[in-house]
Amino acid sequence: MKPMVSKDKRPVNLDIGSMQLPITAYVSISHRLSGVILFLASGLMVWALDTSLSSEEGFNTIKATLTHPITKVIVWTIASALSYHALSGLKHIVMDFGIGESMRGGIIGARLVIGLAVVTTIFWGVVLW
Repeated sequence: MKPMVSKDKRPVNLDIGSMQLPITAYVSISHRLSGVILFLASGLMVWALDTSLSSEEGFNTIKATLTHPITKVIVWTIASALSYHALSGLKHIVMDFGIGESMRGGIIGARLVIGLAVVTTIFWGVVLW
């Protein structure tokens, strides 16, 4: 009996760093990462809201904290992640309606999401500083 030899030529060990992913994959992965950032930041945002609503002293504490440069960077990161996540989510909703389901449409949508995300990130930077 002859041993069976597989005709499958796929690589056994995939090195993600050497793969050439399309822009749509990067947008999809970034959408998931922004969702994780928002999930982790939600505890911080709920704490800040609770503290600010607890008393006048708590409000003043949060107000003073928000003027610190490190806090501004954290708020900017959260706002940018929220903007990116919303834009990418809108792209997915548009695709659910059958618009831009082709590879070309996906690439155009991904470029739009990245471009608008850069604009909103700059906008949040201007608003905060």
